[in-house]
Amino acid sequence: MVCLGNICRSPMAEGIMRHLANERNMEIKVDSCGTASYHIGETPDSRAVSTLRTHGIDISALNARQLSRTDFDKFDLIFPMDRSNLNDVLSLAPDNEAANKVRMMTDFFRPDEYIPVPDPYYGGIDGFQNVYELLIDSCNAALDHIHDTH
Repeated sequence: MVCLGNICRSPMAEGIMRHLANERNMEIKVDSCGTASYHIGETPDSRAVSTLRTHGIDISALNARQLSRTDFDKFDLIFPMDRSNLNDVLSLAPDNEAANKVRMMTDFFRPDEYIPVPDPYYGGIDGFQNVYELLIDSCNAALDHIHDTH
């Protein structure tokens, strides 16, 4: 799960994906990171933590980190949140095999549409709730894909 600073969208996606995978008894490795180094070591935005807490998901212990080339070796799928993140992730891909692991977060939810996960950072709590709803659908669809292909 990849966004810009790794304090809003991607830690929310990480928490949601882990929660949903646990509900399905799926053992998968889930992590999140940012393309920029702005918030390395910081915990998620308090609004992201609060939004997920209302849905029974705790992300308060997560710490922001930056995407690295080694992530392409560690993970089978890498999910950027929007086109800017997608371009940044692809620019780090060491080869075509690594680039083929990159899929937009919403690709399995709405495969025929480009739907970015909007950055809620500069808005209010409603934006975080909207991101939560989009991520629930996207993570469920991604888990369906993972289940069907692995």
